[in-house]
Amino acid sequence: MDKIGIIGLGYVGLPLAVEFGKVLPVVGFDINQSRINELKNGFDRTLEVEGAELGDVKHLSFSNNLKELEDVNIFIVTVPTPVDKNNDPDLTPLLKASETVGKVLKKGDLVIYESTVYPGCTEEDCVPVLEKTSGLKYNVDFFCGYSPERINPGDKTHRLPSIKKVTSGSTPEIAEKVDQLYKRIVKAGTHKASSIKVAEAAKVIENSQRDINIAFVNELSLIFEKLGIDTYEVLEAAGTKWNFLPFRPGLVGGHCIGVDPYYLTHKAESLGYHSEVILAGRKINDTMGIHIAHRVIKLMTQRDVPVKNSKILVLGITFKENCPDIRNSRVIDVIQELRSFGANVHVYDPQANSVEVKHEYDISLTNSLGEKYDAVVLAVSHKEFSALDWASLKKEGTIVFDVKGFLDKSIITARL
Repeated sequence: MDKIGIIGLGYVGLPLAVEFGKVLPVVGFDINQSRINELKNGFDRTLEVEGAELGDVKHLSFSNNLKELEDVNIFIVTVPTPVDKNNDPDLTPLLKASETVGKVLKKGDLVIYESTVYPGCTEEDCVPVLEKTSGLKYNVDFFCGYSPERINPGDKTHRLPSIKKVTSGSTPEIAEKVDQLYKRIVKAGTHKASSIKVAEAAKVIENSQRDINIAFVNELSLIFEKLGIDTYEVLEAAGTKWNFLPFRPGLVGGHCIGVDPYYLTHKAESLGYHSEVILAGRKINDTMGIHIAHRVIKLMTQRDVPVKNSKILVLGITFKENCPDIRNSRVIDVIQELRSFGANVHVYDPQANSVEVKHEYDISLTNSLGEKYDAVVLAVSHKEFSALDWASLKKEGTIVFDVKGFLDKSIITARL
């Protein structure tokens, strides 16, 4: 019987380990000891898997001990693929994970990558590490596959078994093996790509496409602000046409949409092609936080609300609603820009982990709401914010800016 080792137990790896653990022996491996301890105690800090579900998986174990992977014959790598401060791909986690796998790799083993990468990365960057560390030869002694993750953090409707899975392998036989493997847990079915490179490209353009579409509506919001019309009302009217795409303006962060396009443009640059559309979209989306802060400051000035030493409340620090993930949250851009004007910015987020926020952004979260503010910025549409007592937060002249189009128009001063 096959035994699977899942390398990396974050938002992607843990749900995968749980589903495979229902049908096959699985070792969930992560270098973070505290993460392993929490999972052994039935707690998932990402909130992707309920404690009861963790306890019900009979064939799943968790470990940070490399020896536990020695009898594994199928490795699935699900580590993050971030960008550095220059927005260049940072393959360090991926290559380190490949080294880890290489240390226990045996003849006949299969290594499947799920991390989002540029086309060619698996075979051009990861395979050489596997070969060097293991001393084995690719497609002779061991084989590879690629099946990009499609997890949507915080989404309780679109779960791993209900999302169609793209699969691929380094030989036709391995491609079929990978495809059949995922069919055991994915009820929505699979799509077997013709090559690993095709599967890698398919994943990276999924997020690039969303990024460009959001950039388009963000640019529309910049235009409509100057025209003095409400962007959401325009989108609502346009949305009555059957083929109009329902994208909305906002901050674009997280570990996927705000990052993956840079992987594609990096690969294009290495081949001598300079991306026009993709990078233009990235530029617009990366500047939206500063634009939002400037709109708030402008509204305060227009109402004669002093900006310096003012108290501004920012609601939400996670990268999306109803999710504790703070990675690459662009809310930080709003906060830093408001602070640059001399405002005292308070941040409240009931979903985020205060220790993680302090470590990542050096921000101390406000534990409770009991003050009145000169301005309130709803940056993330957590469900908790729908029941706020606005009378307790506002004083005469308070600006309420709705980034997400989440609040009733009677509450807000303006929205994106």
